[in-house]
Amino acid sequence: MTAPTFLVLPYPPSANRYWRTRIVAPKGRPAFVSTYISEEATHFKGDVARRLMLAGMAKVEGPFEIAYTLFPHRPLDWASRAKRDPNGWQYSVQCIDLDNATKVLVDALKGVLFDDDRWIQRITGTRAIPDQHPARVVVAVRPWCPEPIQPGLDLELPEIRRAIDTEECAFP
Repeated sequence: MTAPTFLVLPYPPSANRYWRTRIVAPKGRPAFVSTYISEEATHFKGDVARRLMLAGMAKVEGPFEIAYTLFPHRPLDWASRAKRDPNGWQYSVQCIDLDNATKVLVDALKGVLFDDDRWIQRITGTRAIPDQHPARVVVAVRPWCPEPIQPGLDLELPEIRRAIDTEECAFP
C-alpha cells in the first residue's frame, strides 16, 4: 500500500468568490463574456503553491486520488450552540459546499501538484466539526490503485490482480 501524502492548506474561498465574470466590449467588435479568477483566488493559489514548494512536494505523475477534510471556522458562540443542539450545532456553522470546495481545490492544485486533472481517479470530501484550530483543509493524496469490479471474475486485468494479491493497493 502506498501511504498518502498529507497537506494542510488554508481554508478555500467559496467558488462564488473564486471566479469572476465580466462583459468585454471591444470597439468595433461584438461584446463577449470573460471569466477569470478573482484576486482572492489568486492569493489562495499562490499560498497553496508556496506551501507545496516549502513541503518539497514533487508533482504527482499518473493516476491518483485525493481525499480532503474541511475544518470550518469555529464561531465564538459555538458552546452555546452546542448546548442548545449537542448533536447538530456544527450544521449551523458557515461552511463552503463540498462540491464547490472540490472545484476550488482542484483548480488551486492544478499546475502545482499535478499537470492534468484527467489523472484524478477519485475525490472524496468530508466536512469536519469545527475545532479550536484555525479554519483549514487537510488534503491527502496518493497514487491510484484500481479495485476490480467483481473480484474473482476472469475478466480482471492481470496487473490489477497482482497489485491486489501483493497488497500494494490495500486500503486500511
